[in-house]
Amino acid sequence: MQDQVRQQEIATETQAPALKGIKVLDFTQFEAGPSCTEALAWLGADVVKVEEPSRGEPGRWGSSDRPDADSHYFIYYNLNKRSVTCNLKSEEGKALVRRMIEKADVLMENMAPGTFARLGFDWPRLHALNPRLIFVQVKGFAPESPHANYLSFDMIAQAMGGTMGVNGHPDQPPVRPGPTIGDTGTGMLAAMGILAALYQRMTTGRGQHIQIAMRDAMLNYCRTPMSRQAGMTDQLPRGGNTVPGTAPGGLYTCAPGGLNDLCYIFASRGNEEHWRRLVKAIGREDLLNDPRMTDPTTRGQNREAVDAAINEWTSKRTKQEVTKVIAGAGVPCGAVMTTLELLHDPDLHARGMMQKIEHPIRGTVTVPGWPLRMSDTKVALKCAPALGADCEAIYGEWLGCSADEVKGMRQSKVI
Repeated sequence: MQDQVRQQEIATETQAPALKGIKVLDFTQFEAGPSCTEALAWLGADVVKVEEPSRGEPGRWGSSDRPDADSHYFIYYNLNKRSVTCNLKSEEGKALVRRMIEKADVLMENMAPGTFARLGFDWPRLHALNPRLIFVQVKGFAPESPHANYLSFDMIAQAMGGTMGVNGHPDQPPVRPGPTIGDTGTGMLAAMGILAALYQRMTTGRGQHIQIAMRDAMLNYCRTPMSRQAGMTDQLPRGGNTVPGTAPGGLYTCAPGGLNDLCYIFASRGNEEHWRRLVKAIGREDLLNDPRMTDPTTRGQNREAVDAAINEWTSKRTKQEVTKVIAGAGVPCGAVMTTLELLHDPDLHARGMMQKIEHPIRGTVTVPGWPLRMSDTKVALKCAPALGADCEAIYGEWLGCSADEVKGMRQSKVI
């Protein structure tokens, strides 16, 4: 039996990943585009970053803590890719890109509105060069929108798309969410579109043009608060850390009482058993007979009393102890983990969600892995590429260029 299991494991390890053979030209920068193409690389696609020759895309150097090395930000969003350089300001460089486009399955860009078209690469011309090409564009705003030409970064998309407006405490200004869902959240939706387009191409034989606006993506992620707003005529207030209309649902103080010593505890209004399990776990079964706590709505109206009872118990235990006891009792509960704690979390490292890679200049760098687990797609994590590190390999593999030809293009500043 063990031999059979091992044979299955070996077969899985040698199985070609889902997107093996798919060639992606990556003209993206910063995060919204790179997060998408990185996901494709983690699924086995050959993702080739095309960058300007002198410094590469701004994400490499814009936030680096040292002048001789790519930023951690760049490394995190460009794992498992390869890099070539190309001077798109030269006609020779544009001609080189056109040859690459003829070989590609996907081309993605997230430059400022209109930039890629002005370089000579709009959808009609791309489709003429390669009818099977899937062309993906990420912009801040839809091309039909009055905001079409506005520049956007993550926080602008979150402001205009609602995710910032719903985040924060009642009667206080909104707070920008920490996770960059304006960028990465948009990138993941774009990746879904690419996968669908690749599948559709199997039937139609042709590629298509995919456009996604960061603002529109944020609205998609706001469907839960928007569903609450839809039933109201007044403005939906921000909810802070609580769950509207029920209790418990919020942060509870843990020992020793530091800024990050907190747990989130929630008893679903759809499962009253959560409440019964919770009061038993904290030794307060007397609360089951408290008239202020008979059901979720009543508890929501008496939130202060509910929170006081729970805080009395959690404040004497660490957040890890609280999580073990309450989550172990079958109640939704989780310690609030900081980025530093997650970076060194034994569970994440043991499962490969946190991994150590070797960077040619920085040395060992700890990075988060790909959360999707697929039985027949296994792609080992690889470091983000150095600028232009794969010119000889890519121009050779894709276009048949010799080493001397690549050297000549480099000397003439085409790459």
